Order: sequence, then C-alpha cells, then structure tokens
Amino acid sequence: MNNIKLIIEKGNGGKLWGRIKKGDNLLIDSANTVAELEKKMQALLKKFHGLKDVQFKQFYDVSAFFQHFNFLNQSKLAELSEINPGLLRQYASGTKHPSPEQAKKIERAIHKVGSNLKAVSLYAA
Repeated sequence: MNNIKLIIEKGNGGKLWGRIKKGDNLLIDSANTVAELEKKMQALLKKFHGLKDVQFKQFYDVSAFFQHFNFLNQSKLAELSEINPGLLRQYASGTKHPSPEQAKKIERAIHKVGSNLKAVSLYAA
C-alpha cells in the first residue's frame, strides 16, 4: 500500500485544492470536500502512475483545516495555542498565513484536544 502526502489548501469560493508531488510530477485538483478531493487524486495517481491502492497522509493549511473541522472553537484553540484569538481567526480565514512556528503551536493544540477527546467516556443513565 502506498502512503502519499496530500497537501490540502483552501481556495476561492470555499473549494479545497489538493496537491501531490510524485516523482517529478505535481498533481493538482480541487473539490468541495476532502473525500471528493481524495477520490480525484486517486484517479490522477492511477492515470499517471498506475497506482491503485493509495492511502493519503493529509496535511492541511490552517484555513483549509478550519473549513474542514468547522465545529472546533477557534477562540479556545487560540487559547490552547497561546496565540491571539483575532490572529488565529485571520489564519482561519486565509487573510494572514502563520509562520512555521505558529503553525506548529496550533498543531500541538489540536493534537492535545484530540488526545483529551480520546480519553473521554460517556455515561448514559
């Protein structure tokens, strides 16, 4: 099974753009959802490289991340990241772009939220 890096970015009009670097080729396409984008990218990999069994490792730019995971509270994530909430909203909207250090802070906060959620157990009476 091939594990391929898929970079997902937010485009104009809410579309998501994906790109894959395979050898000397750069494959690019757009879609409305991540699932649709992955299908299109799989088709391109099959067409140009003969790859059939592909798994993607997704890498999001910050604005595409917040578009896809729009249920996350940006203010709380800013607090966990120790980033100004207004600045994080600008990153999420795409009006500003984070430095690699800022992106890493956001990523660590997201992973912390994920770890905390994995530890949750619900009780129903």
